[in-house]
Amino acid sequence: MPVSCLCRSWRGVEGPLAPLDAPGRHPPKQKGAAWKFTLDLTHPVEDGILDSANFETFLKERIKVNGKTGNLGNVVQVGRLKNKINVTSEKQFSKRYLKYLTKKYLKKNNLRDWLRVVASNKETYELRYFQISQDDDESEADE
Repeated sequence: MPVSCLCRSWRGVEGPLAPLDAPGRHPPKQKGAAWKFTLDLTHPVEDGILDSANFETFLKERIKVNGKTGNLGNVVQVGRLKNKINVTSEKQFSKRYLKYLTKKYLKKNNLRDWLRVVASNKETYELRYFQISQDDDESEADE
Protein backbone atom coordinates (compact mmCIF):
# COMPACT_ATOMS: atom_id res chain seq x y z
CA MET A 1 0.00 0.00 0.00
CA PRO A 2 1.48 3.39 -0.93
CA VAL A 3 2.26 5.85 1.83
CA SER A 4 -0.11 8.48 0.44
CA CYS A 5 -2.99 6.02 0.68
CA LEU A 6 -2.24 5.33 4.36
CA CYS A 7 -2.08 9.01 5.18
CA ARG A 8 -5.33 9.77 3.41
CA SER A 9 -7.23 7.01 5.19
CA TRP A 10 -5.62 7.94 8.50
CA ARG A 11 -6.85 11.51 8.13
CA GLY A 12 -10.34 10.24 7.45
CA VAL A 13 -10.69 11.46 3.89
CA GLU A 14 -11.79 8.04 2.71
CA GLY A 15 -14.20 5.55 4.21
CA PRO A 16 -17.65 5.61 5.75
CA LEU A 17 -16.58 7.72 8.75
CA ALA A 18 -14.99 10.49 6.71
CA PRO A 19 -17.15 13.41 7.93
CA LEU A 20 -16.56 12.51 11.59
CA ASP A 21 -12.81 11.84 11.37
CA ALA A 22 -11.81 14.73 9.13
CA PRO A 23 -9.71 17.32 10.99
CA GLY A 24 -11.58 20.53 11.72
CA ARG A 25 -14.97 18.85 11.37
CA HIS A 26 -17.21 17.96 14.25
CA PRO A 27 -20.25 15.72 14.28
CA PRO A 28 -23.49 17.68 14.06
CA LYS A 29 -24.81 18.55 17.51
CA GLN A 30 -28.35 17.69 18.36
CA LYS A 31 -30.10 20.81 19.56
CA GLY A 32 -32.59 20.43 22.36
CA ALA A 33 -31.75 16.91 23.53
CA ALA A 34 -34.26 16.82 26.36
CA TRP A 35 -34.90 14.86 29.50
CA LYS A 36 -38.62 14.18 29.89
CA PHE A 37 -40.21 12.74 33.01
CA THR A 38 -43.82 12.19 34.03
CA LEU A 39 -45.42 11.97 37.46
CA ASP A 40 -48.72 10.09 37.46
CA LEU A 41 -50.94 11.39 40.27
CA THR A 42 -54.16 9.73 39.11
CA HIS A 43 -55.19 7.74 42.21
CA PRO A 44 -54.55 10.35 44.95
CA VAL A 45 -56.07 13.19 42.89
CA GLU A 46 -59.22 11.19 42.13
CA ASP A 47 -59.56 10.37 45.84
CA GLY A 48 -59.15 14.05 46.70
CA ILE A 49 -56.16 13.77 49.02
CA LEU A 50 -53.68 15.53 46.70
CA ASP A 51 -54.00 18.74 44.69
CA SER A 52 -52.09 18.53 41.40
CA ALA A 53 -52.03 22.33 40.90
CA ASN A 54 -50.48 22.82 44.33
CA PHE A 55 -47.88 20.13 43.61
CA GLU A 56 -47.06 21.76 40.26
CA THR A 57 -46.36 25.12 41.92
CA PHE A 58 -44.27 23.34 44.57
CA LEU A 59 -42.09 21.83 41.84
CA LYS A 60 -41.74 25.17 40.04
CA GLU A 61 -40.59 26.82 43.27
CA ARG A 62 -38.24 24.06 44.42
CA ILE A 63 -36.46 22.75 41.31
CA LYS A 64 -32.88 23.97 41.25
CA VAL A 65 -31.12 25.01 38.04
CA ASN A 66 -27.42 25.84 38.37
CA GLY A 67 -27.73 25.68 42.16
CA LYS A 68 -30.55 28.23 42.43
CA THR A 69 -34.23 27.66 43.13
CA GLY A 70 -36.80 29.54 41.07
CA ASN A 71 -34.31 29.77 38.21
CA LEU A 72 -36.19 27.59 35.71
CA GLY A 73 -36.17 30.00 32.77
CA ASN A 74 -36.41 28.18 29.46
CA VAL A 75 -34.24 25.31 30.68
CA VAL A 76 -36.86 23.38 32.69
CA GLN A 77 -40.59 23.31 31.97
CA VAL A 78 -43.13 21.94 34.43
CA GLY A 79 -46.58 21.32 32.98
CA ARG A 80 -49.78 19.68 34.16
CA LEU A 81 -52.17 17.68 32.02
CA LYS A 82 -55.16 16.46 34.05
CA ASN A 83 -53.65 14.11 36.64
CA LYS A 84 -50.13 13.98 35.23
CA ILE A 85 -47.25 16.38 35.68
CA ASN A 86 -44.63 16.56 32.93
CA VAL A 87 -41.12 17.84 33.62
CA THR A 88 -38.98 18.60 30.57
CA SER A 89 -35.40 19.83 30.76
CA GLU A 90 -32.88 20.87 28.14
CA LYS A 91 -29.98 20.40 30.56
CA GLN A 92 -29.24 17.18 32.38
CA PHE A 93 -31.97 16.45 34.92
CA SER A 94 -32.05 13.55 37.33
CA LYS A 95 -35.13 11.38 37.67
CA ARG A 96 -33.96 10.66 41.21
CA TYR A 97 -34.10 14.40 42.00
CA LEU A 98 -37.74 14.44 40.91
CA LYS A 99 -38.45 11.53 43.26
CA TYR A 100 -36.68 13.38 46.08
CA LEU A 101 -38.83 16.49 45.55
CA THR A 102 -42.01 14.40 45.36
CA LYS A 103 -41.20 12.70 48.66
CA LYS A 104 -40.44 16.08 50.19
CA TYR A 105 -43.87 17.36 49.10
CA LEU A 106 -45.59 14.28 50.51
CA LYS A 107 -43.80 14.71 53.85
CA LYS A 108 -44.71 18.41 53.98
CA ASN A 109 -48.40 17.60 53.47
CA ASN A 110 -48.42 14.59 55.84
CA LEU A 111 -49.11 12.15 52.99
CA ARG A 112 -45.84 10.22 53.26
CA ASP A 113 -47.47 7.58 55.50
CA TRP A 114 -50.13 6.85 52.87
CA LEU A 115 -48.42 7.24 49.50
CA ARG A 116 -45.20 6.01 47.97
CA VAL A 117 -43.36 6.95 44.79
CA VAL A 118 -42.86 4.03 42.40
CA ALA A 119 -41.14 3.97 39.01
CA SER A 120 -43.62 2.47 36.57
CA ASN A 121 -41.23 2.74 33.59
CA LYS A 122 -38.00 4.44 32.56
CA GLU A 123 -39.45 7.95 32.40
CA THR A 124 -42.46 7.76 34.73
CA TYR A 125 -43.08 7.84 38.46
CA GLU A 126 -46.43 6.91 39.91
CA LEU A 127 -47.91 7.66 43.32
CA ARG A 128 -49.39 4.52 44.85
CA TYR A 129 -50.96 3.68 48.16
CA PHE A 130 -49.09 1.42 50.56
CA GLN A 131 -50.53 -2.11 50.42
CA ILE A 132 -51.51 -3.19 53.91
CA SER A 133 -52.28 -6.87 54.05
CA GLN A 134 -55.47 -7.95 55.83
CA ASP A 135 -53.77 -10.98 57.43
CA ASP A 136 -51.52 -8.80 59.60
CA ASP A 137 -54.47 -6.77 60.89
CA GLU A 138 -56.47 -9.88 61.76
CA SER A 139 -53.60 -11.54 63.63
CA GLU A 140 -53.01 -8.40 65.71
CA ALA A 141 -56.73 -8.15 66.55
CA ASP A 142 -56.79 -11.78 67.78
CA GLU A 143 -53.97 -11.18 70.26
